[in-house]
Amino acid sequence: MADATSAPAQPELNRAIGPKLLLFFVIGDILGTGIYALTGNVAGKIGGALWLPFLLAFVVAFLTAFSYLELVGKYPRAAGAALYTNRAFKIQFLTFMVAFAVMSSGITSAASAALAFGKTYLQAVLREFFSDSIAVPATLVAILFIVGLAVVNFRGVSESVKANVVLTCIELSGLLIIIAIGVWAVLQGDGDASRLTQVDPAPGQSAMLAITSATALAFFAMVGFEDSVNMAEECREPVRIFPRAMLLGMGVAAVIYVLVAVTSSLLIPADELAKSGSGALLKVVTVGAPGFPLWLFSLIGLFAVINSALINMLMASRLLYGMSNEKIIPQFFGTVHPGRRTPWISIVFTSGIAVVLVSFVDIAALGGTTSLLLLIVFAVVNVAVLVLRKEKADHKHFRAPTFVPVLGAVTCAFLASPLSGRPWADYRIALYLLGAGVVLWLINYFAHGKVAEFDPEKLAK
Repeated sequence: MADATSAPAQPELNRAIGPKLLLFFVIGDILGTGIYALTGNVAGKIGGALWLPFLLAFVVAFLTAFSYLELVGKYPRAAGAALYTNRAFKIQFLTFMVAFAVMSSGITSAASAALAFGKTYLQAVLREFFSDSIAVPATLVAILFIVGLAVVNFRGVSESVKANVVLTCIELSGLLIIIAIGVWAVLQGDGDASRLTQVDPAPGQSAMLAITSATALAFFAMVGFEDSVNMAEECREPVRIFPRAMLLGMGVAAVIYVLVAVTSSLLIPADELAKSGSGALLKVVTVGAPGFPLWLFSLIGLFAVINSALINMLMASRLLYGMSNEKIIPQFFGTVHPGRRTPWISIVFTSGIAVVLVSFVDIAALGGTTSLLLLIVFAVVNVAVLVLRKEKADHKHFRAPTFVPVLGAVTCAFLASPLSGRPWADYRIALYLLGAGVVLWLINYFAHGKVAEFDPEKLAK
């Protein structure tokens, strides 16, 4: 007879992800809002050499990816940065802040997607079918977009990785259209190649500062690869397949981004791209291929930002729910709806923050805040991989050359610092968000007299 006090063993997660599906997951997680929404803003910071910030952002992300690969090979479990921080430093408050920063980055990323949806791609579709006869307030649309995501989130969403292949192909098609337009323009003798080397700093700003500030913003387009480590327990032979899938996926995304940036600069002057803002790629389609149905590209853009926003809001609400279950923030946030079996309080809270952000913050600041939060997290992870070298795994795994995490930590810290030319608005928004986390931590501390020990691995469950 089984011991009545012993809990039944939890079944293992289904290891259904092979190397090809993991590759598509990495590519699909990177592609999305960043390139579709922020190309014009990046052009406004650097000028015609638009490709350079995306290439440099890839290099910085690539360095950090090596640290993630060593850690996921050593600890092939879901939880990511929170797990690595906890194992390396064993400081509960630091682990909590890293987890809360990741959650906050999901909210700011979703908010930027909402603004791209309301201000750019939906407006383009409406103009195509209804001319200017319908005027829709963009901010109201963005708020309704967030509310719609909350409803879907509340109902419960379980997307398979195989479905992600289809979603990735649709998102990818829009960027391939831009690249094809660029190839066609070059073959026709159109475009101005001299723009590709132009760096136009703002008055009183050096060329180097223009490059670093543009790179700090462009980094938003390269994030997402780190989410794949949360799939480690659902991968077949994760220690073996992760290095190739992650590095190849990032490389594919980087090549696509650079080609899209080159096409944009070839066809349109940087100041015009900057004026187009989140509609820069629509401008490229209009100029480079006037006969191409703009509504079709707009629909692809809509799909890209919807998918990115939904994934991020799902992550944010579940992470908040997990922290509540672990008793490191008030347990109120762990309330589950009895009918839908979803964490409705966490969904309402994270969606409420997103509504406030889209109401008062512009898309460039939201993208910049997302990259700032993740750059801070990545700097911590790069240091953690060095600290954890003292722990020896009982199996072979990928090991990054020591200089890589060192260089990764330095570059991430630099791009997160004011030295990179990052606007102060990014820091202000990040401080508000992280301050909310500190308040929740303190409320829980004073309510219970202490903060419970917690296992970051459970946050991903």
